[in-house]
Amino acid sequence: MVRNVRWLAGYRHPRHWVEPAASRLREVFAEPLPLMDGAAEAGEPLAVLPVLFPLLWSHELTVDVSVPLRGGSLVASGVSR
Repeated sequence: MVRNVRWLAGYRHPRHWVEPAASRLREVFAEPLPLMDGAAEAGEPLAVLPVLFPLLWSHELTVDVSVPLRGGSLVASGVSR
């Protein structure tokens, strides 16, 4: 969905690449998990979601963008940089 891609594109700026949250998210989503479950496991969702979205934008983590992005959307490890 174009809406998902536009949303994720808003998080491509380097200011969203925050460590150690990004590393923790990569660890948590090494196995597929629903988006909000993984965010909660990685830390406070309001703090980690802005870090999760650029990982999805860059394909370090993946999600099916052909359907609306929701809390239950399955997120998994993507291509490595």
